[in-house]
Amino acid sequence: MRSWSDDMPRADHVGSLLRPPALQAARAARDDDDIDADALHAAEDDAIANAVRLQKDIGLASITDGEFRRGYWHYDFLAGLRGIALERIKQDGPLTAGFVHRHRIKVHGPIGWQPHPFVDDFLKLAASAGPRARQTIPSPSVVHFRLGQQALQSGAYIDLDTLLADLADAYGKAVKAFADAGCRYLQLDEVNLAMLCDPAQIAEAGKRGVWRDDLATVYAELINTIIRDRPPGMRIGMHLCRGNFRSTWIAQGGYEPIADLLFNNIDIDTYFMEYDTERAGDFSPLRFLPKGHKVVVLGIVSSKTGEIEDKGTVKRRIEEAARYAPLNQLALSPQCGFASTEEGNDLNEAQQWEKLRLCVSTAREIWP
Repeated sequence: MRSWSDDMPRADHVGSLLRPPALQAARAARDDDDIDADALHAAEDDAIANAVRLQKDIGLASITDGEFRRGYWHYDFLAGLRGIALERIKQDGPLTAGFVHRHRIKVHGPIGWQPHPFVDDFLKLAASAGPRARQTIPSPSVVHFRLGQQALQSGAYIDLDTLLADLADAYGKAVKAFADAGCRYLQLDEVNLAMLCDPAQIAEAGKRGVWRDDLATVYAELINTIIRDRPPGMRIGMHLCRGNFRSTWIAQGGYEPIADLLFNNIDIDTYFMEYDTERAGDFSPLRFLPKGHKVVVLGIVSSKTGEIEDKGTVKRRIEEAARYAPLNQLALSPQCGFASTEEGNDLNEAQQWEKLRLCVSTAREIWP
């Protein structure tokens, strides 16, 4: 009997791609009101059509729109929910190399689902990518972990348990909306579970007033709740990350503190796991992966630098990971997207596509 892992793409990517220069210029022109929304959408359509073609040509089995219609991996989706707003931050000078965004989000009222542009964006992608189309959205934990205290201070909520309940309801409806649109591969960018492997991030969460001893379990239950009613055949992926904005990072620490819960308490099919540096620890937490359909996509190739990895080294690392988890439950990808925000990471498009070709060619040799 074939398992889900038998049909799992062996070479994948996390989702975001470097914005082509023409699209960057169009977005800048739109920000300056030099072009209208229709002109920007046309530029996005052209860039996405080319990105879809290149992903197909390379041989990637799942295809995204590169997140070309977004400025951020998280803000754009969250701002489309009822009760959350996106605000422009006034900058006194150019963006620096730190964690500086041009916008911020705020909770200003009860959070809920409402007709969302991302559903229409997926339909446009699926029209060209077909069943290989994959949708990426931020995990609901992002709101609690980063905005929980702000939601209380704004008066939108009187306690964080109510916030979690509203997030579960809104995201449950989001999953249904994407499923109804034909999405069969939905990815949650769940960065905060990885953050809980870093004592420094736990301390910061305590300062923000959102830390609790069972926080990882709370997030696991939240994810299970929102995907509970997904239709048969809809694969749910989860990406874990320690920061990627403009090739930087904010957290470190191996997966050991959450590995058992991650693999055995969360009803996820595919785990995109960062493994490009020592900050992510070794492969030993993979021993908790249960035998069956679940797949770990090893993020061995780096999206942060333009240096092309040696294929032999990549193969050896996959072999090392296979000491802890069955090889037929492993796959390969870059450790994160190439552009968590529209500014992108410190490499060029040619290097980006070469890294994706490396993933595909390596996977074909390991899983022929």
